[in-house]
Amino acid sequence: MEQVWIETFEGLNALEPEWKNAIARKSRLVSIPKETKVFEPGKSVNDMIFLLEGTVRVQQVSEGGREIVLYRIEAGQSCIMTASCLLGHEEYSAEGISETKIVAAVIPQDAFNELLANSASFRSFVFSTFSQRLAELMTIINEVAFRRLDIRLAQKLLDLSSNTHEVKITHQQLATELGTVREVVSRQLQEFHRRNWLELNRGLIVIKERRGLVELATKHD
Repeated sequence: MEQVWIETFEGLNALEPEWKNAIARKSRLVSIPKETKVFEPGKSVNDMIFLLEGTVRVQQVSEGGREIVLYRIEAGQSCIMTASCLLGHEEYSAEGISETKIVAAVIPQDAFNELLANSASFRSFVFSTFSQRLAELMTIINEVAFRRLDIRLAQKLLDLSSNTHEVKITHQQLATELGTVREVVSRQLQEFHRRNWLELNRGLIVIKERRGLVELATKHD
């Protein structure tokens, strides 16, 4: 296999030529349709995933069915959940859902272990990615634990509507993004509607008064 895909990953592109060649020989490309479980809790991990096209949503689901989005894997990023499981010889503890059709390169566990043991550049790539994801997860924990839901919801709507006045999303999807339940999100959206900030439609939210959302999102608890 050609090394073209490796060049889209800055950390891999810095590898020694012999290890680039090793990855090229041992990797394979996979294509997965939209809205497919890429991995799920309890499943064994056999390959390291490098996303070339599309987006994967990584989320945690409680025994009661509540969901929270942990992070997203975008094109040009690797799956740190997979790397963590490979390092710890553990099964997946979260699930990954393809939000679009995805194309990924995967390398088998033995190749991952060999690279980790012998390439300082690959170790640096893996642990740098760990550091970035850990910072993101700490932010999520801080938001969920200490920041008011109305403020978080206002910020989420602003983020999702950065280039438009419309957000195509359901109340349940917003609840999953924020780590809460649909009923709570629906009540807060109704309050925003009462203030004339939003227009609510089925699967669609129209931003009418952006300034109100901005003022709330920048408010300190």
